[in-house]
Amino acid sequence: MKRQATADGVAAAAKRLEGVVTRTPLLPLDHGGGRVWVKAECLQRGGSFKYRGASNRLLRLTEAERRAGVVAFSSGNHAQGVALAAARLGIAAAIVMPADAPGVKVEATRAAGAEIRFYDRARESREEIAARLAAERAAVLVPSFDDVDVIEGQGSVGVEIAAQLGGAPDRVIVPCGGGGLSAGIALALPGSAVVTAEPEGWDDMARSLEAGEILPVAEPAPVTRCDALQTKRVSELTFAPLRAAGARGVAVSEAEVAAAVAFAARHLRIVAEPGGAAALAAFLAGKAGPAGERTVVVVSGGNVDPGLYAQLIGGRIAP
Repeated sequence: MKRQATADGVAAAAKRLEGVVTRTPLLPLDHGGGRVWVKAECLQRGGSFKYRGASNRLLRLTEAERRAGVVAFSSGNHAQGVALAAARLGIAAAIVMPADAPGVKVEATRAAGAEIRFYDRARESREEIAARLAAERAAVLVPSFDDVDVIEGQGSVGVEIAAQLGGAPDRVIVPCGGGGLSAGIALALPGSAVVTAEPEGWDDMARSLEAGEILPVAEPAPVTRCDALQTKRVSELTFAPLRAAGARGVAVSEAEVAAAVAFAARHLRIVAEPGGAAALAAFLAGKAGPAGERTVVVVSGGNVDPGLYAQLIGGRIAP
């Protein structure tokens, strides 16, 4: 039987990551007649929560595996997480990235010392390219979400939330691409309601949870600024914990995401990339329930090209 992520595994990962990852702040937000808390993972090392899962995965490699190096595929945030975690441990890393990945993410990944291989998002399979590269080099493949150690590492966000709140929240709203972060949080906070937020047309987790089975993104998939959440099919490893937790999903529009990015800048004084602001967008649009003292909204990343960001916070961009 394939190994599954567990609550005990999340707790162990959180312990393993102490002193490695940043304990990001839980920011109060008074809105809509109530207060919620914003978990600012955009302030994590590498600009997103991805450093957690990557670090947990790489810390569990054997010495022989570390010498062989690692390969990952990502539109940017997982790429940076793996590159930074690998650099910290002295491990060679090769990252397969789409040719249209945001420049800020490509530059940061390269600056961390990783080798980059580009691919055509529309015509090529990043999974196949990465698997072939790993096989050629006898390197370890580090998936962005379909991996137990990665999921359990991401779950350390939930462990921190409970510690900072003085107990588990009633509800957590989480951006969702492949589902590693939301699944990890569901395992860390079994008594909390979990709401996933995805861009419209890319809401395969929401549709899968409603149907009770994994459904892929319907083709043709629409254009979205939420590059971090462009996953066409979630995995059983992420779907199962969310289904067991009774999680539900919502979809947000490009206009709602843009408004959330600007709101985060003006009212929270944090930089949120479009995908990282999806949960905040769902909350502000009233799609994930009302404000409440025990509600947490996760802002999962802040890696956004400066030009696009200036347009979003200035309201100078069409939906």
